[in-house]
Amino acid sequence: MTEMLAARLHIPTRELRMERLPVPEPGPGQVRIAVRAAGVCLSDAHLYDGTLTPLWLSDDSVTLGHEVAGVVDALGAGVDAWTVGQRVLLQYAETDLHGKLLTRGIDYDGGYAEYALASAHTVVPIPDALPFEQACIVPDAVSTPWAAVSTTGAVRPGDAAGVWGVGGLGAHGVQLLRLAGAAPVIAVDPLAAARERAVALGADVALDPADPAFRDTVMDLTDGLGLDAAFDFAGVPPVREQAMTVLGKGGRLVVVGIAAQPITIPNDAGLCYFGQSVLGQFGSAPEDVHRLVKLIKRGRLDLSASVSDVLPLSEAQTALDRLVSKKGDPVRLVLRP
Repeated sequence: MTEMLAARLHIPTRELRMERLPVPEPGPGQVRIAVRAAGVCLSDAHLYDGTLTPLWLSDDSVTLGHEVAGVVDALGAGVDAWTVGQRVLLQYAETDLHGKLLTRGIDYDGGYAEYALASAHTVVPIPDALPFEQACIVPDAVSTPWAAVSTTGAVRPGDAAGVWGVGGLGAHGVQLLRLAGAAPVIAVDPLAAARERAVALGADVALDPADPAFRDTVMDLTDGLGLDAAFDFAGVPPVREQAMTVLGKGGRLVVVGIAAQPITIPNDAGLCYFGQSVLGQFGSAPEDVHRLVKLIKRGRLDLSASVSDVLPLSEAQTALDRLVSKKGDPVRLVLRP
């Protein structure tokens, strides 16, 4: 029996093990992907540390990885829309017959492996010029901030926008806000290197949240009106409170980073009087991924600065540790089988 290497998280003990497993066979309506790259997301780390727990996992262990790209390796019965050898990425999730959203690498086996199975309708073609290491992060690392900016945050050209946390999601949030025409784009991060990165990616200015003049600076940058949209990509409760203090009339705070903590609104009178709102964002729609691939293909979006390092699959544990510790201030780490 042919075997493959996979990084399996055992939920009862939260232990990550490198294991040899049989190479899976695609069932009806499925394709098998030879994985070429898998993104390492903070959600993976949250599964590892117990902050997140799978809702619909049918086993007590799962192969991590919801950001996956590779080539079509085998076709299941009834699949005729794909051919072996095609370059593809995989949608991060799918909906089952009962309407439940199932996330790859959480509720079913993902891409921290040499091979992965996918329903044929969750496979997305990618252009030859797009490296697998960049393609794999489009679902989630890029598509989640895109959905936050374009749909939930409803950003329009000329809107003043703030990004808290310029890491794996926020770095793309800066780029996408610029693409959407937000002005100004204000990045907020305690790390000097992250602030420098934000400006390089298109932020008009990058601020330290600990600066005593923070609020005054934001109000000056927005002509005294405050932000139309603020995005918490950091998943840190104090971020939400600070963002609320600089929202303008009709301002939207979009919470994207998951902290598993209560959200506190400092002043409900201001919230009501100015018609402000707090909105949550999880993931993205399938069409968001297709749209982003088109933007990349047409040269409107460049992800070349997004991949901070590429590690072999066998070093999945090291990649998770580096992400949590922020060693090297990574945007995205990628595993290569």
